[in-house]
Amino acid sequence: MSLGEHLVELRKRLMYAALGLVVGLVAGFFLVDWVWDMLREPINALQLQGRNATLTYGTITEAFDLRIQIALFIAVIITAPVWLYQVWAFLAPGLTRKEKLYGVGFLAAAVPLFLAGVFAAWSVLPNIVRLMSTFQPSEDAFFLSARLYLDFAVKLMLAVGVGFVMPVVLVMLNFVGIIRGKTILKGWRVAILIIVLFAALTTPAADLWSMFLLAAPMVLLFFIAVGIALLHDRRVDKRRAAEFAEYGIDMSEPDLSEFDDDAESGKARPTRGKPRETNSDA
Repeated sequence: MSLGEHLVELRKRLMYAALGLVVGLVAGFFLVDWVWDMLREPINALQLQGRNATLTYGTITEAFDLRIQIALFIAVIITAPVWLYQVWAFLAPGLTRKEKLYGVGFLAAAVPLFLAGVFAAWSVLPNIVRLMSTFQPSEDAFFLSARLYLDFAVKLMLAVGVGFVMPVVLVMLNFVGIIRGKTILKGWRVAILIIVLFAALTTPAADLWSMFLLAAPMVLLFFIAVGIALLHDRRVDKRRAAEFAEYGIDMSEPDLSEFDDDAESGKARPTRGKPRETNSDA
């Protein structure tokens, strides 16, 4: 396929993806109220506890802008199969059969894990809001910008969703031969430290329960990824050993004891072949 044909194909796939997003955006407008009510539940819970908590809008058009943002966020989620397929349809012709299988497996595992991460972030959001509100005096009012609150909630969900997908990335790197399972396992202490720090940063509150709810699944997913990588390495090693045995290639370590004995005794090994002739006339 020539460069021009690639550009035509890219334009076609982008148009299909954009059309899918437009349709999803229209559908998202019908779900905005339901999603926004779910996001406001932590604030409403504070009001039920007797706290003077409310969301505020800084400009006349801010409420409308937020509805568009929420609808666009919904559109990206519900049309993910459409635009992911367009990306796949553009890349698939240049991939081998094995690479296609890896790609399908990656998407099949990454999408559910990302949604699980979004759900985990949503489950800890009320704890974060409730705990952070305790730092202000009870007699003070809690006025929170609706735009800032939405940005915080969306960024939290996206960050945790991406964190849940990282073990799949490790497995993908192992399957393509970039990193081995033993190498991943050796860094398990560093991985757990990074996961705990990530959970602490995404939950900006001294809430150990929220940190645990985020960190525990990611640690479990990390070790599952390590197990899959180790099993894959073992299968690859067995296949390679069978191939070497079929062609009569000995992959065992050579016996170097003779060279070690000569080095320890200080004796030079005799050279093979005819001795070097010297010029007697010189």
